[in-house]
Amino acid sequence: MNINAMFKSPFGEIGKIGDLVSLFLNIAFVVSGLILLFFFIMGGIGMIASAGQSDPQKAEQAKKTVTSAIIGFVIVFASYWIVQLVGNITNVPILPNQ
Repeated sequence: MNINAMFKSPFGEIGKIGDLVSLFLNIAFVVSGLILLFFFIMGGIGMIASAGQSDPQKAEQAKKTVTSAIIGFVIVFASYWIVQLVGNITNVPILPNQ
């Protein structure tokens, strides 16, 4: 079934379901990277802002934000390599650089 002919995709030539999954994964990795960057920046700003104050609650919240961003980075990094591994094992190019 040719998805592009049926739905007229604005993202280019998408001929199979696998192409649609690849497109979704590429977009998901980019969006998750941008979200991670946002949380790193917000946590860093929170740490800087709470450094001169005597309120330990704000510093703890900033540390939790940065810790959560690092955990999210590890999860996204691991998922990227799991997708690469599955693509190599099944010999199906899931991401464009395979």
